[in-house]
Amino acid sequence: MKLICLTLLLSLSIMAEAQNNFKATQIKFERVKKAYQEKWETLHRSLQSAGYQDNFSLIINAYKAEGKLEIWLKGNTDQKYSLFKTYDFCAHSGILGPKLMEGDKQTPEGFYYINIFNPVSTYHLSLGINYPNAVDLFRTGNNRKPGSDIYIHGNCVTVGCIPLTDEKIKEVYILAVEARNAGQEKIPVNIYPFKMTEGNMNKYATQFPVQTSFWKTLQAGYRAFERKKNLLHITEVKGKYIIK
Repeated sequence: MKLICLTLLLSLSIMAEAQNNFKATQIKFERVKKAYQEKWETLHRSLQSAGYQDNFSLIINAYKAEGKLEIWLKGNTDQKYSLFKTYDFCAHSGILGPKLMEGDKQTPEGFYYINIFNPVSTYHLSLGINYPNAVDLFRTGNNRKPGSDIYIHGNCVTVGCIPLTDEKIKEVYILAVEARNAGQEKIPVNIYPFKMTEGNMNKYATQFPVQTSFWKTLQAGYRAFERKKNLLHITEVKGKYIIK
């Protein structure tokens, strides 16, 4: 029993060290270090004022039509996520509707997660998402390339990504580093065509009727989050998102 306890403690210690090492590794990069120097003191005060402790998890919700990116946070003892900050897109690309193929300049729509932290991005700092996922690949088909390299990044140009400006990406990047360092392996990035109220669905479905069926699957996720304010349980089946 003593050996089991010691093994468990060692495993927990290794996990904690690995988490802390993520932030330490990121700060070795000059842009991340400077972002912390410029933004962390004020950002940390805002976090404390809003009632968040040092360890929190993060969900990003983005809305293309409104050009808004929301940061939702949940502390270790919180039951639900709450809205912390909202950032404006700096530029837009394409029209409403999902990304279909390489070069269409569309910003994806769907349920993703951050899979890349790039501290030496061409666009200052950037957070990559796992586009294309299984739903995207099914939609694109076998004879076309779905494209790739979709990021939330700095600067103010885009051919399908979400640019926030260098100043704003510093904050978003830091918050993502903090969440990852606290142990959140997958940070959700939910990209919606618009705030998916029934009124907006009726409005935009009239303009883009071909997207209605797909948008209804996204609306199920939007409604679930609005109701529960918690992580979505999503599976990807034959080109559709199934919300549980």
